[in-house]
Amino acid sequence: MILFRCFPWDRTVDPATRGGPLWFPRMLQGEGRHDAPTLYGCLYVSAEPVSTVVEQLARFTGTTLSASDLVRRGRPLALGAVILADEGVLVDLDEPAILEAEDLRPSIVASGERPRTQAYAAELYERHPEAAGLRWWSTFESLWANVTLFDRAATGLTVEDVQPLALDDDVVGDAARFLGLSVAA
Repeated sequence: MILFRCFPWDRTVDPATRGGPLWFPRMLQGEGRHDAPTLYGCLYVSAEPVSTVVEQLARFTGTTLSASDLVRRGRPLALGAVILADEGVLVDLDEPAILEAEDLRPSIVASGERPRTQAYAAELYERHPEAAGLRWWSTFESLWANVTLFDRAATGLTVEDVQPLALDDDVVGDAARFLGLSVAA
């Protein structure tokens, strides 16, 4: 399965170290949707490249997107394509039977209340030791399938491609249009 991640890229490092596409930033986590850094680190990825770019650019809604907005901590934002090995099992939170079996409701899965989403993610992590992560829908567009990968999936991940983002990239344009952003000339 090919998944996409938008992240600040350091092209000089190994893919699994800080700044690489396979780095699980556990020590920086605690505020994200499914963060539980005392149990695991996680990567937030998507089946749709635009979803990951929208997540990164949403903070600029109402402004004009410029080249400097595609930089984080001095590093260019990049779109990485990673492959999750076929044996990577995902707990699919878009599947009604799974929600029922796990006693979850769609409103809880999509809630912005981080303590609530973090709690169910930690419970699912512990109840499903075979799971590489959670599949859920984007809160920006429900048709976009997002995935939270647990760090135990790291050995089943490989990098297919990494490209730094530019204002004239199709995926940046798609994300800007979705968010109603104008793009600097």
